[in-house]
Amino acid sequence: MTPALRLNTRQGRWVVTATVLGSGLALLDGTVVNIALPHIGEDLGSGVAGLQWTLSGYTLALASLILLGGALGDRWGRRRVFVWGTVWFAVASLLCGLAPDITFLVVARILQGIGAALLTPGSLALISASLHEDDRGAAIGLWSGLGGVAGAVGPLLGGWLVEVAGWRSVFFLNLPLAAVVVWASIRHIPESRDPHPPDHLDVLGSVFAVLGLGALTYGLIETNPIAGVFGAVALAAFVVVERRSPAALVPSALFSSRMFVAANLVTFAVYAAIGGVFFLLVMQLQLVAGYSPVAAGVATVPITLAMLALSSRAGRYSQKHGPRLPMTIGPALAAAGLLLMTRIGSEASYWSDVLPGVIVFGLGLSAIVAPLTTAVLESVPVEQAGIASGVNNAVARTSQLLAVAALPGLAGIDAASLADPVSFSQGFRIAMYLCVAMLVVGAIIAAALIRTPAAPAQVLTGSVACQPHCDLTGPAVQPTAVRSGSSPE
Repeated sequence: MTPALRLNTRQGRWVVTATVLGSGLALLDGTVVNIALPHIGEDLGSGVAGLQWTLSGYTLALASLILLGGALGDRWGRRRVFVWGTVWFAVASLLCGLAPDITFLVVARILQGIGAALLTPGSLALISASLHEDDRGAAIGLWSGLGGVAGAVGPLLGGWLVEVAGWRSVFFLNLPLAAVVVWASIRHIPESRDPHPPDHLDVLGSVFAVLGLGALTYGLIETNPIAGVFGAVALAAFVVVERRSPAALVPSALFSSRMFVAANLVTFAVYAAIGGVFFLLVMQLQLVAGYSPVAAGVATVPITLAMLALSSRAGRYSQKHGPRLPMTIGPALAAAGLLLMTRIGSEASYWSDVLPGVIVFGLGLSAIVAPLTTAVLESVPVEQAGIASGVNNAVARTSQLLAVAALPGLAGIDAASLADPVSFSQGFRIAMYLCVAMLVVGAIIAAALIRTPAAPAQVLTGSVACQPHCDLTGPAVQPTAVRSGSSPE
């Protein structure tokens, strides 16, 4: 058995570097691609549906396969699957950058999401499995803080790349980063796995998850009721399979906790709104307000900065006083920020029309993200914290996926809207009102059902792991097992 590494050693620092860069690939890709969407649509002649699929294809694969990716790492080796996922992600990124049309790009994005589902669960799991227990808290703090820097830099870097080198450079950027991750992982990270994995992988459950989410997403984006019904039936079959499978990706016993159910309902409502906002806001700024890609990227940075400054404080408050109050106030504050954003229109002033809404929205996210993770971890026994966090992460990504698929149609944004700033702006306002409604629902659920006080036994992991990755990709993960005690998400 490989001895645990110390953080102050060269090899220990390389473990953190490789895992930060690996998780940063998925994070940067999300923020940067959002900024590039208007240029992708213009260059490839795509309508709104194509842009929806550009985001949703990636999220679909990631949301439906992320738990399976964690299970594969536990069984086959976490470093091995992490490296496989990174290489897969890099190859798919190359295909994205070479895409001759929107259909090719969407397929490549789906492949990219599969790679992300393989590498993402291994990031924190490798830290937990490789480093000495006395250094894990500090290592997770570094992982969190450096990830926050990536979240802040992403919009700026994305806007600059789009302006200077075009949208394809956004995907080519992943290649050298992935090469460093693979080299560092093979050379410096020791292999680890679950010594007692389940007898079987829940492949059938994963198949139904992919079919269900895929068909439902297709039905929403393409306005196809038959596909939507098929997706709903497949998801119902997924629930049945999970209830009967001895190696279920989503153990049904988790849902015996009212707190866990309530926290995931809040997650679904809040992250659906977040997904809609980040999809449409940067497009509104560029297509309607006339912002450059760089300016649109800069406009959203205060959200990440607010989370960097305040999320840990909200986490400490929830540990001491319970998560109910911040989980109620946070969505309400974020909803107020979206109401302020409805003022963004043609030639909007950043200082008077954009910044107030962005700041208030960022304050709302800062209030809810860490307490939400705390609520999830408190709702289950410690030995189930990893799988509970993984399920919550999947719920967040699924809600974002469905929001991006459904919101444009509900708000009246179609292909013609991309060339008509007035039409797009009207749809944007309607979409923001719908997101406000989702946030209000989340606040009401939290006020009514989140009651359990904080559990001191999980203070460290609950607060440290709540980092600014949350604003774009889903709740932070817990560095304990999805299945065995060491694989997150």
